Amino acid sequence: MLKTRLCRDLQIDHPIFSAPLGGGTAGPELAAAVSDAGGLGFLGMGGLPARVIREHIRETRRRTSKPFGAGLLLPLLEGGEIEACIEERVPVLLFFWGDVAPHVEKAKRAGVRVFSQVGSVDEAKAAAAAGVDAIVAQGYEAGGHVRGTTSLATLVPAVCQAVAPLPVIAAGGIATGRGLVAALRLGAEAVSMGTRFVASDESRASTEYKQRIVRARAEDTVHTMLFDIGWPDAAHRVIRNKAIDEWEAAGRPPSGQRPGEGTIVGQMRIGGQMTDVPRYFVGSPMVGFEGNLDYTVLYAGESCGLVNDIKPAAAIVRDVVAEAEAVLREVRS
Repeated sequence: MLKTRLCRDLQIDHPIFSAPLGGGTAGPELAAAVSDAGGLGFLGMGGLPARVIREHIRETRRRTSKPFGAGLLLPLLEGGEIEACIEERVPVLLFFWGDVAPHVEKAKRAGVRVFSQVGSVDEAKAAAAAGVDAIVAQGYEAGGHVRGTTSLATLVPAVCQAVAPLPVIAAGGIATGRGLVAALRLGAEAVSMGTRFVASDESRASTEYKQRIVRARAEDTVHTMLFDIGWPDAAHRVIRNKAIDEWEAAGRPPSGQRPGEGTIVGQMRIGGQMTDVPRYFVGSPMVGFEGNLDYTVLYAGESCGLVNDIKPAAAIVRDVVAEAEAVLREVRS
């Protein structure tokens, strides 16, 4: 019942994607684990140089023989990242936040499937016209960077209608089997889950960051543009912490006038190099982070309220599928 047309096209068992958590938070360990479990694992390559992207793709291939994908953030490209993905023949290349049209033909000529993540019907139509193979429709509930302003329940059926017969993947606020069934009923052919997979054993998020997701409720998330160093003018959903509280208490001043602006709040390794983490930095804390998480960005969607533990990615896939099948049996009975 759960195997959709898109599953058959991609040769995967379950309509479950792990979102491409940027900066390498979704590395080869997570992508391979999800793909081996029957889903489609994604590498989060946004903000990483081409050299590191190649290494991650090759490492993922060493870990799994199953299909997987790589996600790129168009505003953060510095040169060579798309070419690295194409030359390494990554099975699926997902673009987010910009015009995909200049990149589709070259990728598809190389046999790479191209997906585009969007936040509106107009953006979905433009991506479809550019020739992408599938659309990821991201609802306002999502964690991380959020393109649109529409709830998933409204966006998915509208996008499905606008781009038919292209397959649509639902993203935002999904962490359970019930959420998967709901998305399929809305017309999606798969779901992309980010927050649920941040809190997996294999994600490269720091342990404390994972624990904060487990403790958080949907009401603890904030849609903001506060964490903009490295990527300005891009809305995102995060878990509330002292950085947000102190900025609000100061009257929400603009960039350049915010509390603690310029302060280094930690260090971590990004793309193989130790990097200072300034307050309001775009990168979330990963394994090895040293500093104060109360002043870092903690991306999470409203689905954090449904995430109650940290466990292996394969167990997440298995449990979501089992719950979805149980829900479908209930409906049939």
